[in-house]
Amino acid sequence: MENSTARPVDNSWHDPAGSLRGRTVLVTGGTRGVGAGVARAFADAGAHVLTCARRPPEQPLDGVEFTPLDLRDPPAVRAFFDALPRLDVLVNNAGGTPYRRLLDADAERHAKVLELNLTAPLTASLAAYEQLRRSRGSIVMIGSVSGGRPSPGSAAYGAAKAGLAHLAASMAVEWAPHVRVNTLVVGMVRTERSAAHYGGPDGIAAVARTVPLGRLATPADVGAAAVFLASDAAAYISGASLQVHGGGEWPGFLGAVGRGPTGDPAASEGSAGGPAACGEGWGSSGGPAASGKGRPGDPGPSGEGRSGGAGLSGEGRSGDPGLSEEIRGERRGEWG
Repeated sequence: MENSTARPVDNSWHDPAGSLRGRTVLVTGGTRGVGAGVARAFADAGAHVLTCARRPPEQPLDGVEFTPLDLRDPPAVRAFFDALPRLDVLVNNAGGTPYRRLLDADAERHAKVLELNLTAPLTASLAAYEQLRRSRGSIVMIGSVSGGRPSPGSAAYGAAKAGLAHLAASMAVEWAPHVRVNTLVVGMVRTERSAAHYGGPDGIAAVARTVPLGRLATPADVGAAAVFLASDAAAYISGASLQVHGGGEWPGFLGAVGRGPTGDPAASEGSAGGPAACGEGWGSSGGPAASGKGRPGDPGPSGEGRSGGAGLSGEGRSGDPGLSEEIRGERRGEWG
């Protein structure tokens, strides 16, 4: 079973002086999954929260305003930001990827993944700069553990997230002291679509056992970290990459020698839901071996990826909403 002893997230300590009250925050792709969790966290902290996406949310969030916007349309993005009366925080959350090996598509199709996950955040950040400079605001990039290790089946996505972290670090230097820029390096997040891709509670629990803290993150976990980085409590933090991954990934090689995750000795003995029961060794955290799909450490054909990978919420990497139909191809999706 997934660890149920984790304490509920309390955002109150992040902003004890009310440093976000009255501030305006924009969360791109903030209509569901991680983005919705981030938007909700800022609203709970007293901020005026805006979200943008290509399509409206299925369930509107209380106190959160929505505007339709395609972040891959630079003129529309610039017009949107120019019309804002004020902006204090930009959270670049929108992004995602389908499962696709490099040889299964041409460079143009892979480039669309780069466009959404790297170029679009750059477009939004440039368009927001003047507003953020005037307010001495900050940018939070929603990155992924996929940017820090090989990502077979989502190489373009991993490259984009690696580039996003580097972009944020460079922005932090170029735009100081007027604008702070930081990155959240997000691992696996449990959202409303997790069960569909991990086979229900048992599959989710099996994947959770590969995380040292014993559970997947929640959108609220990511939201709390984003609120912290945007608040006055982080006034001297810029150019940082904060890892929100529950301790990272259980080393895959230990599964090859019959050693399961710490605190779960039965995992190496073929316990229900463990890798031996699936007939596979432990793969990367969140990899299909944990749910009995695909090769150990290799995203399977159904789209289940590694830690922070597509399929862990069914919405794209790091819990982000999935790509639009132009990128997804055979499956209709929405990047947020």
